[in-house]
This record gives sequence, C-alpha cells and structure tokens, in this order.
Amino acid sequence: MRGRDLADLLLLAALWGASFLFMRVSAAEFGPLALAFVRVAGASMLLLPLLWWRGQGAALPRHWRALLVVGLVNSALPFALYALAALVLSTGLMSIFNATSPLWGALIAWIWLHDRPTAARALGLAIGFAGVAWLSVGRADLRPDASGVSPAWGIAACVAATALYGFGANYTRKAAAGVPPLAVAAGSQLAAAMLLAAPAVAAWPATPPGARAWAAAALLALLCTGLAYILYFRLISRVGPARAISVTFLIPAFAALWGFVVLGEVPTVEMLAGCAVILLGTALAAGALRLPQRA
Repeated sequence: MRGRDLADLLLLAALWGASFLFMRVSAAEFGPLALAFVRVAGASMLLLPLLWWRGQGAALPRHWRALLVVGLVNSALPFALYALAALVLSTGLMSIFNATSPLWGALIAWIWLHDRPTAARALGLAIGFAGVAWLSVGRADLRPDASGVSPAWGIAACVAATALYGFGANYTRKAAAGVPPLAVAAGSQLAAAMLLAAPAVAAWPATPPGARAWAAAALLALLCTGLAYILYFRLISRVGPARAISVTFLIPAFAALWGFVVLGEVPTVEMLAGCAVILLGTALAAGALRLPQRA
C-alpha cells in the first residue's frame, strides 16, 4: 500500500471502531430500531447526492430488488442488532465479535456457493469460531439488566449480525455483480431506511433523546457509515478487496481505545486473548495468513 492508502485504511478502522462507541452512547436513549433508522437515513443523505453527482443514479431503479435485499441483510437488521447489543456489551467486546464477519462469509460461501476452503482456511474457521465460543462462555448471563436486555441476548445479537454480514457479502457478490460500488452503498442505505421507517416510528422513544445521544447518532450516520463507505470502496478500487478487508484486524484495537478513553472501559486479559484467537482464525480463513508449506 502507498502512504495515502494506508492512511485511508487507518482512518476507516478508526471510524468503524468508533461506531461501537457511538452506539453505546446513544442506544439507550433511542432504542435499537430508532437508532438504526437514524443511522441509515443519515448515511443516505450523504451518499445519495454523491451518487447523482457522479452520474450513477440510474443504477438504483435498475437494480432495486438486489439493493433492497442488501439493505435488509447488510444494514437494517445488523445495525439494529448491534444497537441492541450496545445496551449490554462493551465497545471492545462488540468489535471482537464483529471481527468474525469474514469467518461467516467464508462459511456461507462454502455452504451456499460451494466455494470449498483450503485446509488452512477450514482450520481458520474452526479456530475463529472456537474463539467466539470461548468469549461467550461465562458472559452469556440470561438475567436482564436495567435496559431489559441480558448479556446472552447481546452476544446472540452480535453473532446474528455478523452472520448477516457474511450472507450479505456473498449475496452482493452473486446478485449485485457489475453494480457500481457507490450505488450499492447508497442504494442499500436508502433501502434500509425505507425498511426501518415504520418500525422506527412505532418504537420511537417517548422521552426525546438528549443532545449527547443525537450527536453520537449523527456521527454514527455521517462518519461511521456514510464517510466510511466512501473510504472503503475507494480502498477496494485502489488496492483490491483482499487488502481492503484487512481493516477487520484493526477495528477491535480502535474500538477498545475509544471505549477506554471515552467510557473508561478496560479490556480484560480474557478478552484480549479471545480477540487474538479470533483474529488468528479470521486471518487464516480470509487467506491473509498462510500455513508454512512442507519442504
């Protein structure tokens, strides 16, 4: 990578790491559905004008069915699930579970697209999911806290969200091939906003969210979603998807940093060890790390 590409990669990791912080700050006041709607609606307001400015707006009506599905499985549902998890889980822990997205992508590609992994990648899947199980055991308390959500439900929400990301990546690869990347980003956010509008109105909090929660939600929408998509697709165009996905390995570090600096969350030794196991498995499953060849 050139210096500019590396700077984009670090900025993207910092933004996506901060998304867990902003959800932690705003989820309690908005609720999961309302926060997810504000996030995708704000991102749409940033991405759609850029799409039309680049002359790619005609792609939206032409591919609306695929974009609707991508918006559902890659934004509407996972964003709401992560907002639910943010009620009970720390920023660092959520980001560690999020790092398993490439594992789910590889597993679903194996099952659905018959993209059989190599022995090293299959080993990576086993290691990564073992790390998830290790982190989950002992934290999956079924007793709800003041928010009405239990840690077990928070963990389940994270796992479901990452599985949806894995499905979304494979669906996009299959159904949205040839669609301009910016059109996929803008169209999926618009579709997610349309899908979430009615549920968000029905679940809108009776007590208006405060200024701090609104500021966090706005930053989540504009920076961590809208701007982040622009950076991500720019990286893909410059260095390719394999290098761009390496951002996955940096997000937990930034999320833990933001959580510590802003909220005083201190990662435990067990969390750090579990993160290392998951990232090792993800690196093998994604092909970023290769086993030594026999002589």
